[in-house]
Amino acid sequence: MKNINIGLFGFGCVGQGLYETLNNSRNFAGEISKICIKNADKKRKLPSQLFTTSKEEIINDEAIDIVVELIDDADAALSIVVASLKAGKSVVTANKKMVAENLEYLVELQQQTGKAVLYEGAVCGSIPIIRTLEEYFGHEPLNEIKGIFNGSTNYILTKIFEERLDYPKVLKEAQELGFAETDPTLDVQGFDPKFKLSILLTHAFGIHVPPNHITNLGIDRLKTADLEYARANGYTIKLVAQAKRIGEKVFGFVIPQFVQPDHTLANIQNEFNAVTINGEFCDEQLFIGKGAGSLPTGAAVLSDISALSYDYKYEYKKHYNLGKLPFSNQSPIQVYVSYNSPEQVDLSDFESIQEKYFSFDHCYIIGNICIGKLQKAEWRNNQNINIVLTPEGCQKGLGNLCVSDLKEEISELKKGQKIRERITI
Repeated sequence: MKNINIGLFGFGCVGQGLYETLNNSRNFAGEISKICIKNADKKRKLPSQLFTTSKEEIINDEAIDIVVELIDDADAALSIVVASLKAGKSVVTANKKMVAENLEYLVELQQQTGKAVLYEGAVCGSIPIIRTLEEYFGHEPLNEIKGIFNGSTNYILTKIFEERLDYPKVLKEAQELGFAETDPTLDVQGFDPKFKLSILLTHAFGIHVPPNHITNLGIDRLKTADLEYARANGYTIKLVAQAKRIGEKVFGFVIPQFVQPDHTLANIQNEFNAVTINGEFCDEQLFIGKGAGSLPTGAAVLSDISALSYDYKYEYKKHYNLGKLPFSNQSPIQVYVSYNSPEQVDLSDFESIQEKYFSFDHCYIIGNICIGKLQKAEWRNNQNINIVLTPEGCQKGLGNLCVSDLKEEISELKKGQKIRERITI
């Protein structure tokens, strides 16, 4: 195997993890030839001649075989990936936001250029979930994929429940350990796992779903009362991303969930991620691995570089072979909603309400609400309102049509249009 010359963009947490794993690997012939960085004045341990501030110095260098993009800026990352592909270089990236928002375009560009983009390091750290979906489950219809896709929030929730530490203290600790960014918004508000879910929808179900079509809620609004409610009922809380195929539709979202102690995800602790896959033939499969940190993500990136050295490409089998399943937000889920005063939540948005509790400083309801209605509800954006999926949250209603949407279906039927699928409530 020839020695692979790598051009690297970014030398932060993951970039340094890649450098360390690469230089300690005993079964890979390759080296980083040049590293493009933003700040040339920053002191670094490596020789200065290894660094450059010119992206063209990497992209236009014919001696460089593979470009690895590990920067935070999604727009700049896309520019690097596109320029590299057009220059005849395959690319490895760990930028999940960039991939999720541009995946359909990147698939087309790979076809046009004949080069590949691999992004295993963008989804669930050290778990090889994308390649598993592509190769092992490439032809098996899947019913569901779900799990803990963000190591930062799982670390925070573990410390809150296991050690009863305060959220601000644990967040700071996660940042110091490199599990959370300086700006933790993408992690704690559920955007990071949403980007990952968007990517996995392509490989699991063959559909491109832009991230802004997927509902996401985070853990940043958890109150002491919510934690007390969870403990009193024997639950823990996990930030769970999930997508489920029911009939000829796929439903998906990212929402914190009350998890019962016997649930598969209940014992996934600290910065670990977990992915469960349910297929028509294989039943349920569970994958566990570290989802945050320099070395686990660096190892995933190195695995992609190694795969490219053997001319590996994603084939997007389900996208091309299974047709286009529609993605839908028109189904009810059961949620626990906590807030400070009754006027903060519009109860008319709910399909039904199973439980109410009001006191002078804390209120909550448990009810069924359409995913799409929740996504659009103005009160959802109130920082004093917290939403958690109940253990029954997506079991009783998911796949059924919301009442409001049923009325629209009936209206369309009266106009002479046929409803192609059975509607149940």
